[in-house]
Amino acid sequence: MTPQNPPLARCVMVLGTTSGAGKSWLTTALCRWYSNQGLKVVPFKAQNMSNNARVVEGVEGAWGEIGSAQYFQALAARAAPDVRMNPLLLKPEADTHSQVVLMGQVSAELTALPWRGRSEKVWPQIAGALDALRAENDVVVIEGAGSPAEINLHASDIVNMRVARHAQARCLLVTDIDRGGAFAHLYGTWALLPEDERALIHGFVLNKFRGDAALLAPAPQMLQNLTGVPTVATIPMQWHHGLPEEDGVFDDRSTAAGAVHTTIAVVAYPRISNLDEFQPLKNVPGLRLQWVRSPADVAGLRPADWIVLPGSKATAADLAWLRAQGLDRAIAVHAGQGGTVLGVCGGLQMLGEALIDPEGIDGNGPGLGLLPLVTVFEPAKTVRRTAAQFGPLVGAWAPLSGVRAEGYEIHHGQTAQHPAMAAKGDVAREVMPGIAWQNPAGNVLGVYLHGLFEDAAVLHALFGAQAPTLETVFEGLANGVARHFEPGVLDALIA
Repeated sequence: MTPQNPPLARCVMVLGTTSGAGKSWLTTALCRWYSNQGLKVVPFKAQNMSNNARVVEGVEGAWGEIGSAQYFQALAARAAPDVRMNPLLLKPEADTHSQVVLMGQVSAELTALPWRGRSEKVWPQIAGALDALRAENDVVVIEGAGSPAEINLHASDIVNMRVARHAQARCLLVTDIDRGGAFAHLYGTWALLPEDERALIHGFVLNKFRGDAALLAPAPQMLQNLTGVPTVATIPMQWHHGLPEEDGVFDDRSTAAGAVHTTIAVVAYPRISNLDEFQPLKNVPGLRLQWVRSPADVAGLRPADWIVLPGSKATAADLAWLRAQGLDRAIAVHAGQGGTVLGVCGGLQMLGEALIDPEGIDGNGPGLGLLPLVTVFEPAKTVRRTAAQFGPLVGAWAPLSGVRAEGYEIHHGQTAQHPAMAAKGDVAREVMPGIAWQNPAGNVLGVYLHGLFEDAAVLHALFGAQAPTLETVFEGLANGVARHFEPGVLDALIA
């Protein structure tokens, strides 16, 4: 007898009428819901454009990068994250230019190609990654990008309906009803699709609804009469679901409950990256996160409050922007008064004396001079998971002394003590070899380690608090879709 090939996984795909409609969190919720049914589940997104990235298992044992959303979706699915789950990652470096990461690794060839010229070159790897995941699992939950009805992009599509057709996925189309015009968005998206692609849409989802869902009638039935597609879920607005937003966005409405004792002001420069790593701080009672875009935003900070310089995909350009806003002086004043300052990755590089770029990777320029360090950009990119222990720290960061932290590194720059300054006695405290440095006064800390605040030991040391675990978040999301989807819909999608 000829051995039978195992059946391929069923595919459920989450499409959106717009960016920000709720595709990422719904995909995450479905990953956990299907996993809770005892199924072997993985996420997939053919192409993601984001500077929020994670380090995961790559090809032949090498570390690679995928979008943060797919990393969290994998954890929700109880699967080990790997590069096949997001085979193509675009990391914007300017309005018209992105670094291209294919199967976890930077591709100089694809980065140099015009955007429309990439599709056919990358489709074989995308399709291959999806097919491999289907062969190994019961269910693949696929996330689309933007809208599938961008008719100017349809011919070169590699992330929405081409993927849906390849996998014969049963698709949900989600819309943000809080924006208004939700039924027009749903109908217009459906109407612009070719007939064979419309047939793949199995349900409409209204997301971020505030009010009495009964007041929506008779619109869902009218929409079904027009399209043949039922509205299968109305999901209420959720300010505190606990999952990092796809683009790391936060506002005061998502601040944890309780009296505010510490403000954490995050500088929002144009090419900011890895904002999702601050999500756990949003969930700690008494902390308030706010954006900083001008000196006025930091004028009222106390020394106990933090200024955070987060990661950047274009460190020299973002540092120039920061100076143009006058934020360099505001940060210097805060630090000079003993105020707490933290730099993460690109932010660490900005805190030093100089950026040196002999290979044209990022750019040259003077740093903020708050740490006696110098960074040299190199073509080779450091991408790895890292676990290390803090040495003795002083001042505001002293509670981290001896704490072992786990996280990840993604950077071109290599940072070290400025030799001329060391000769004059100005030496940074290297509190984690090659990864973290502190100023002698103890109020300024720079680290290469992303994901610091996702480490429970770090959160407890700094705040004596524990944010909700990701497991709690995932179960909450799964319970939410179970409540708000019509009975039997989720089972029918994989029948």
